[in-house]
Amino acid sequence: MTSARPLRLVYAGTPEFAVPCLDAVLASGHELLAVYTQPDRPAGRGRQLTPSPVKQRALQAGIEVRQPETLKDADTQAALAALAPDLVIVVAYGLILPRAVLAIPPHGCWNVHASLLPRWRGAAPIQRALLAGDQHTGVCLMQMEAGLDAGPVLLSRACAIDEHDTSASLHDRLASLGAALLAEGLQALAAGQLPAPVAQPTEGVTYAHKLDKAEARLDLGEPAAVLARKVRAFQPWPVAEVQLDGERLRIHAARAGSGSLSPGAWRAQDGLLAIGCGEGVLLVERLQREGSKVVSARDFLNSRPAQA
Repeated sequence: MTSARPLRLVYAGTPEFAVPCLDAVLASGHELLAVYTQPDRPAGRGRQLTPSPVKQRALQAGIEVRQPETLKDADTQAALAALAPDLVIVVAYGLILPRAVLAIPPHGCWNVHASLLPRWRGAAPIQRALLAGDQHTGVCLMQMEAGLDAGPVLLSRACAIDEHDTSASLHDRLASLGAALLAEGLQALAAGQLPAPVAQPTEGVTYAHKLDKAEARLDLGEPAAVLARKVRAFQPWPVAEVQLDGERLRIHAARAGSGSLSPGAWRAQDGLLAIGCGEGVLLVERLQREGSKVVSARDFLNSRPAQA
């Protein structure tokens, strides 16, 4: 490292996706001044206040944690400025950074985003890529500006989307890729060799709107290929569901298959639950009845021998 001193860093992140990047910062040899994360939120059946994954990791590492409700008030901005950071790193933080905050560090603010910008700016890039049937996605290290994920890109890495990928598997892969990209960026900045920011093209901009739980209700009039993508995209949350013979079933794993069944009709097929769709059949591999645990399709069918 050729810098005269370690960089003074502030990190802002909240969910599990941001933990590998925090680990990359901790391992970088730079000075981590504080970690910003969202306030503790109710979680679990008891709805007890629960610290974010980033907070838990920061406290474990002995780093000061700050949890403002907003970054828009003058006192919060002054407290951040008093840290005198060289760079602020933001990964899935969940709060908007006002212009006044973006202007505090001399190297500005970086963001690690889980898509190949400008495609899938916004809150749910992993799920939207799966829903759209994208063949590739990736991560970008971006210089933040005012505007939603609109800043110039410093570094990027692509990865293929496998036909069996769920949001969970793709999340973990992109989180690791993002951490490696951030480590590369910090090393380049410290050595004075950071690539020049490249402005995002104006063509190809798409927005990854936040998931709504209502989206998980499958419309069996749609093609099986579309429904299979939804099952993968909504795993592990909010989990796809169908109404079958008046019963709500949550679908945890499924794939599209050929065959002819009217939408909503079903049969046993090679140990799987085949559900008729607008085109083809949805071959369900794992599912869950209300109030029950997740079971294989074979076990589900064995519990309903008369119908099967």
